[in-house]
Amino acid sequence: MECKMRLATNLARFELQKLGLMAIVGCFLLLSPTILAMTKPCMDSFSNWIKNMTLEEDPACHEQEMSSCRRGMNASQEEDLAGDKQRDARRNDSKLQSRSICDVSGPRSIVCEMDGDVRIHGNSSSVMWITSSSTNQRNETWQIKPYARKGDSTALCSVRELSLRSMSTRDEAPHCTFNHSIPAIIFSTGGYAGNMFHDFSDMLIPLFLTSHQYHGEVRFLITNMKPWWIKKYQQMLSHLSHYEIIDFDNGGEVHCFPHVIVGLRCHMEFNIDHSRPPTGYSMANLTQFMRSSYSLEREMMSKVREHSERKPKLLIISRKWTRSLTNTNQIVGMAKELGYEVVVMEPSLGMDMAQFARIVNSCDVMMGVHGAGLANMVFLPSNAVLIQIVPWGQLGGIARYDFGWAASNAGLKYLQYEISLEESSLLEQYPRDHPIIKDPLSVHKRGWVAVRDTFLYRQNIRLDVRRFRDVLLEALSHIHQ
Repeated sequence: MECKMRLATNLARFELQKLGLMAIVGCFLLLSPTILAMTKPCMDSFSNWIKNMTLEEDPACHEQEMSSCRRGMNASQEEDLAGDKQRDARRNDSKLQSRSICDVSGPRSIVCEMDGDVRIHGNSSSVMWITSSSTNQRNETWQIKPYARKGDSTALCSVRELSLRSMSTRDEAPHCTFNHSIPAIIFSTGGYAGNMFHDFSDMLIPLFLTSHQYHGEVRFLITNMKPWWIKKYQQMLSHLSHYEIIDFDNGGEVHCFPHVIVGLRCHMEFNIDHSRPPTGYSMANLTQFMRSSYSLEREMMSKVREHSERKPKLLIISRKWTRSLTNTNQIVGMAKELGYEVVVMEPSLGMDMAQFARIVNSCDVMMGVHGAGLANMVFLPSNAVLIQIVPWGQLGGIARYDFGWAASNAGLKYLQYEISLEESSLLEQYPRDHPIIKDPLSVHKRGWVAVRDTFLYRQNIRLDVRRFRDVLLEALSHIHQ
């Protein structure tokens, strides 16, 4: 609870910067998908901002890190520090832009590449690049936090800063204690690690983009390394690198590599832009890789003929706290009447990823509420159906941006169901003439904390099974085609 309060304090200082965008969110939500696609870059910063706290988090992993970052700061000091960091980031970006070593053009991450004699000393947080005088006139230093949420001070607060130095002579560089013949990638598992959406959006998808080109012949060096995180995603990590992971923060060794990448390439929230470097990769490539990594049986959903002995399988992602489906039994009964075999699962922080991946992959349709386990869509077979249930409160555009586009790009049939006011538990808390009910955009104008507390933390959903029936019928039609 204390950590979430600190996160809320930190996020609140962005509100003045975001009010202009919040004022036009309603317009975005009413636009057609075509126009939304045209405005996609404008949505990026807002979605980055809103996603930080919309999904399940690992309170234990955040409490220690975030409290240490915030300890001793009052609100005024935090605002001053944020301003200083933003100014430093702009100056650093300007400096980096003049050098070819680092790419600062991406909206979400800074990625630096060094080729030749690169020496890494974890104890001093140093990466040293020995160059010739002809390619580097003077020694330079850059400060990098290798986590793919550029500009998000809350996430970066718990990410170790690394010092990158270029030098034209070996005299100042430490001697190598380990020489490697393959490339290395340095990244952090700090930030929002433990939240499945961010595990994929900030780390696993960017890691796939950055490392898949090496076909396993690459070494990972991880700062802020969390053994439980490595264990959870071991099957994916071992397919991206065939070598033991090096804990960047421990040990006094000097590791020398012929090529080093610091930071991870990232295009957008939980998605891949196939037109951006490295070109050729897409969400379909990622989901194919996930199915291969976890040895999942179904690459593509096979059509189910009507009156076939095999029933189409529906997975309902459910949970017992906020944004829960309060009439799951009714939904299950209605789905069975339509001919579905139904499985109800509740993801947890300690779940066996391989087992859960197999369950997801065995299903033809997966449905869940926004921010409640939909990241598991990466395990669905191609051409399966993803149904996103959007809580009440003008959240449709954000929901489509975060999961809808990614699902379509992954080769899934995407259906979005936006609940009516009568399906929301908010009607039990507020009268119909309350501003929250009459004018939900007025809540958006008050900033992220108000949106989160009102439409995400305080809202559960009781689906109108008659209204929702049409969505399941549409999914069934797709399966039968």
